[in-house]
Amino acid sequence: MMIPFSPPFIDASVEAQVMEVLKSGWITTGPKVDQLQKFFCQYTGSPHALAVNSWTSGAQLVLKWFGVGPGDEVIVPAYTYASTAIVVLHAGAKPVMVDVKDDFNIDEQELARAITSRTKAIIPVDFAGWPADYDTILEVLEANRHLFRPRNQEQKMLGRPLVLADAAHSLGALIDGKAAGLKADFAVYSFHAVKNITSAEGGMIGINLPQPFDTELVQTWMRINSLNGQTRDALSKSKGRNWRYDIVSDGLKINMPDICGAIALAQLQKYEEHLLPERKRVVERYMDRLSEFEWAELPPVEDERRTSSYHIFALRIRGVSEKERDA
Repeated sequence: MMIPFSPPFIDASVEAQVMEVLKSGWITTGPKVDQLQKFFCQYTGSPHALAVNSWTSGAQLVLKWFGVGPGDEVIVPAYTYASTAIVVLHAGAKPVMVDVKDDFNIDEQELARAITSRTKAIIPVDFAGWPADYDTILEVLEANRHLFRPRNQEQKMLGRPLVLADAAHSLGALIDGKAAGLKADFAVYSFHAVKNITSAEGGMIGINLPQPFDTELVQTWMRINSLNGQTRDALSKSKGRNWRYDIVSDGLKINMPDICGAIALAQLQKYEEHLLPERKRVVERYMDRLSEFEWAELPPVEDERRTSSYHIFALRIRGVSEKERDA
């Protein structure tokens, strides 16, 4: 029996959104991406957001904004996908690996031991869609605030290491009934082909910084720096009067095109009412049937405060070797 691995959800609404873009004559970053960003903020509660071409590029842009660079350290869980550490290397900083707890999320006690005067950011991972314990993470950072050594205005304003949530798995996950990503300064989501919603390739940066940060200004900086530091995007220049632009920084080229934004928008519009409940239904069936077996170690999907996004059902089998598991 062939079981497909996470086929993308493509229905008539996705096809209609894509055809609308194709017929519009404008396929790169434009009105459809703008719609996606606004709908994403409405869904998650993030004040502002920026669509990008991958989780990796989004996280890299966040570290760039915060001024993370050579000589700095960024703490990441040892159990994660490579890009969580790779973005730190791209910033010129050192990824500091710490162990995870039984739920595969970062161990806060190990985090506390790893913090030094060089620590500039933490990247907790919401493994399989199960949110990290952000309240405890922030308590650890507050307790170690005296170690923080800011080097720029953004770091001085925050006064502690940045919390960048790796929310690649956790769109729809909740803490206390609100989007889990709101607990972090930034939450970066993945819209890769196998995620809960997809844009084929892509991601979204949710900007949730505390006061006194102006999240709209931060979004403007990030939009410019997602387009090579260019002050006007291609759509603005095409309008005629707005053709003049400047290059104001050494930005990246990581914008999401409208044709990808159309796929994600159609899926996000059906996520709360259809796609997420369907994932929950499947998980509940797994939990019900597998709970009959003593060998089945089931993953956490809900407790008194947290709810998973049901991205991966991380079943473990007690008392077997790795070789037996693989077979």
